[in-house]
Amino acid sequence: MDTAPTTRPSLLIRLRDPADERAWAEFVDIYGPLIQRLAQGRGLQHADAEDLVQDVFRVVAGAIEGGRYDPSRGSFRGWLFRIARNLTLKALTAQGRQPRGSGDTGVLNFLEEQPAPALEDSAQFEAAYRRRMLEWAARKVRGEFSETAWRAFLATGVEARPAADVARELGIKVGSVYNLKCRVMARLRSEIEQVQDAENTGF
Repeated sequence: MDTAPTTRPSLLIRLRDPADERAWAEFVDIYGPLIQRLAQGRGLQHADAEDLVQDVFRVVAGAIEGGRYDPSRGSFRGWLFRIARNLTLKALTAQGRQPRGSGDTGVLNFLEEQPAPALEDSAQFEAAYRRRMLEWAARKVRGEFSETAWRAFLATGVEARPAADVARELGIKVGSVYNLKCRVMARLRSEIEQVQDAENTGF
């Protein structure tokens, strides 16, 4: 049973309320694995990368609660990437004596003053971000679609299999395969755009 997307307040706006545990849980669910991959890709061990994720979230929470995130200085995603990258580099430089993000203004200012990341790092982060957003959105909307719709989407949209083969396999018309794929993709896009719109407009 496919349902229409539900409208929800911007995730980033909801983060202003430290008591909104659902918003913070969703934020951690979206960005936690992404930050951890970045940290491990730069050389941190798994446990150290998990600690670093918490440090990044402490800095972000402090900045949000203190009203110190400035959207005019760039996108939210870019800001988050700089914090994660700089804390990772600081942890690697300290050879395991990882600093703890406190969320105070001094830490935030230090992190924001670090040089811009290399284009390669930014491109890798963007690619990982796109993959993570698709994984997150797929998990979030999966229950809204029938098994047939989901299989049609995966087979044609992810595995790039011919629609005629998928239609035969599922026992439906080729036009139905395209229709189901489009419905799932539109729903995924809607879910992802809600987060990205909030990132682009800031708090």
